[in-house]
Amino acid sequence: MSRVRLPAAERRSAIVRAALVVFGSGSYAGSTTAEIARAAGVSEPIIYRHFASKRELWFACLDEAWRDLRAAIELKAMPSRSPSLTDDDPESQSPWASPLLPNLWMQGVTEAGGDEEIERHVRAHMRQVHDFVAETMRGAQASGAMAADRDADAEAWVFVAGGLLRSFDDRLGGVIGATEFDAIGRERRRWLFGR
Repeated sequence: MSRVRLPAAERRSAIVRAALVVFGSGSYAGSTTAEIARAAGVSEPIIYRHFASKRELWFACLDEAWRDLRAAIELKAMPSRSPSLTDDDPESQSPWASPLLPNLWMQGVTEAGGDEEIERHVRAHMRQVHDFVAETMRGAQASGAMAADRDADAEAWVFVAGGLLRSFDDRLGGVIGATEFDAIGRERRRWLFGR
């Protein structure tokens, strides 16, 4: 059976998507490029044509997971909607419905003790997420949707912490039940948006 030859950008994207599944269900240290290659349907040398190392591929995964989360946040904050990071609509999922990005953060924190490049990348990445969320919250305050007396920078760190809590729940097999997550969401909305 012959493989379909994809343009380089599409092949790179397919590798990242496969790596997200592998890293997302395992760990940085425990995931191999051979496993990722199998999941992507390519040979291992193809991965190294696109990424200099497993670390570089993991960085690309972190960036892709952030693009996905950022798109979810931007959708919720569209001007036609009430700007918020969570919704009262039960059909709408929280941005943290997927633990993928916080799981990658946890992997990065684990590896940071022995890898200064990962430490720098994760630190900068988490700051980027914080800054975007804080700016989104300031926009919600300017539109009157979020209480003006809330500290957007502090609340953005609470948002990041919520993602880490979601990761703990995912990795430890349901420490927090769905009812408790719903209650956390309700209380955050009440605090931030008065609803």
